[in-house]
Amino acid sequence: MFHSDLHLFARVAIGCAVGFIFGFERQLRGSPAGDRTFTLIGGAATAVTAVAGLTSPQAVAGILTGIGFIGAGLVFMAGNKVRGLTTAATVFAVAGIGIVIGYDHVYLGIFLAALLIFVLELQHLPGIRLLDARNYADRFANDIDPPVVLHDDTPPDEEGLPR
Repeated sequence: MFHSDLHLFARVAIGCAVGFIFGFERQLRGSPAGDRTFTLIGGAATAVTAVAGLTSPQAVAGILTGIGFIGAGLVFMAGNKVRGLTTAATVFAVAGIGIVIGYDHVYLGIFLAALLIFVLELQHLPGIRLLDARNYADRFANDIDPPVVLHDDTPPDEEGLPR
């Protein structure tokens, strides 16, 4: 075993650990993809990038393509609500972090992981919940709501729509 192999093992272990942390968080929140899935994604993305990323950038593109299919399988419609979108985005983020770590930018990958875990946990951290936009959503108009005109005296057109 060479020093370069130990370096690769360390990077893949960090990629697996980062994936596990994200998977643990998602599993706590009831996601269908949990710690094992995210560990596999983080470790595999790191390993493929570490071994083939410099000589074959298409390998990295293949990682992102495959992750897109996994993410698509996690998004569901439940009535008029979309479920699993955050988990799908997290899968993509973990693969991206694995790629960053695979290219030997370990500190950047760890920083990015910490930042994204903070964003995922924002609504659950006491004292920091004030930064969660859902606390203020009822104060603003929704994009799907029709626009509100306060002082328009223009009569509606023949279909009853404002001009």
